[in-house]
Amino acid sequence: MSEKTSKNQKTPLKSTKKACGKLRNKIFFGVGICGLIGGLACALVGLLTPREMLPDLVFPEVPSKKADNNIYSNLTGLAVSSETEVKAPAYCIQTPNGMDGARPQAGLNQAGVVFEAIAEAGITRFAAIYQNPTSAVIGPIRSLRLYYLEWDTPFDCTIVHAGGAPDALAAVARGYKDLTEDYSYMYRGSVAARRWNNLFTTAGLLAQMNDNRGYGGAEINGFSRLTPEESLAARVDAGATKLAITEPATGNTSEVKAAVNSVAVDFGGLVNFNVRYNYDADSNSYLRSYESGAAHEVYACPGEDLGEKNPEAVCQLQQLAPSVVVAMEVSEHRASDDYHEDITTIGSGKAWVFQNGQAITGTWSKSSIKDQIKFFDASGVEIKLAPGQTFVEAVPAYGDVTYN
Repeated sequence: MSEKTSKNQKTPLKSTKKACGKLRNKIFFGVGICGLIGGLACALVGLLTPREMLPDLVFPEVPSKKADNNIYSNLTGLAVSSETEVKAPAYCIQTPNGMDGARPQAGLNQAGVVFEAIAEAGITRFAAIYQNPTSAVIGPIRSLRLYYLEWDTPFDCTIVHAGGAPDALAAVARGYKDLTEDYSYMYRGSVAARRWNNLFTTAGLLAQMNDNRGYGGAEINGFSRLTPEESLAARVDAGATKLAITEPATGNTSEVKAAVNSVAVDFGGLVNFNVRYNYDADSNSYLRSYESGAAHEVYACPGEDLGEKNPEAVCQLQQLAPSVVVAMEVSEHRASDDYHEDITTIGSGKAWVFQNGQAITGTWSKSSIKDQIKFFDASGVEIKLAPGQTFVEAVPAYGDVTYN
C-alpha cells in the first residue's frame, strides 16, 4: 500500500536539496566577504610594511612592437653606433682641385658627400661634407661660391672656407655657422709645390672650434637612402635586370636600370678636370680617375692629433672610390666678371644615378635653398641612394655624361 503525501508536504529529497543550496550560498557569501576583507588587509599591510620586508614580485612584460635597432647616418646612410654620431657636428669644406698644387687633397676620402662643380675658368672645386671626421689633415681649403653654399645648406654644417665671391660672403654672413680663414683652427703647410693651396685643418681643430663657438650638433637633411640590406639586394649581380620605361610625355623609351662598368663625366671645359669612374664589384664602389687614366689619389691621414703637419709627411695615398656617383645637368654660365661661374641650384634637370653596378636615368629637383635635392627615375619614383660616400657631379648643359 503506497503512502500518500499532501499537496503542501515536501519530500525529504527536495528539502535536502534546498537546505544544501542555502548552505552553499552562505558558504560562497562568506568566502567572498573573507576575500574582500583579506584583500583590504593585504593592501593595508603593503602600505604599512617597509619595502625591504616585502617579497620580490615579478610581473609579466607587456608585449610591444620591437623597434628597429639599426641607427643610420643621415649623411651617408651607413649604420652608426649611436644617436650621438647622427647628431654630431657637420663641416662643409671648400676644397680645390686645380693642377696648381691642390692635388692630392688630404682627408677627402672621409667626406660623406662631395659636390663637384666648375668654380672658375673650367677648373672644378669640391664642397666636401664631413661628419665625425678623424683625419689628421683635411684640405686644402679655398674660397666659397654661392652655389656651393646653397647645396651645403640642408646639411646644417659649418661652412669652412678661405674668403669667397662677394655674393657668397654676403649670404654666409646671414645666419650660417661659418669658419673662414682663421689660424686658431687652420694652419699653413710648408710644401712649396702647393703654392697657395696650402691651408689645412684637422679633425681635432674642427671639434675645438665647434666647442669654443657653441655651434652644437647638426640636424642633417640628407639624401633619401636605401638601408645596407636593401642596397645589397639591389646590386646588379644580385639578380637585378634591365628595366625599360616609356616616358608618357615624349613616348621615348629609356633604360632605367642596366649593368654599368664605366662612367665618363665631361664638364665641357678643360680636359684635365673630366673624370672617369670604373665599377669595382668586389668593393661595390666606383674607382675615380682623371681623363688621362691616372687614379685620383688623396691623402688618407689617420689620427686626428698628429700636429699641424704637411699631409705628405703623415699620410698615405689612397684612390677615391665612392659608393654612389650622381651626375646632374645644371644651368650654368659665366659670371659678370667673365671668370667665375654662376650655377642655378633651385629647379630641376636631368640626372643619372650610378650605384650597385647600375645606371638609373631620371631627373633631379630642388625646391628651395633649405630643401635637399631629390632624384627621380624616368617613371617619377624617387630614387633612394645606396649608403656610403656619394659624389654629386654638377655638369653644365654643354657637358656630357656617358656610360657603358
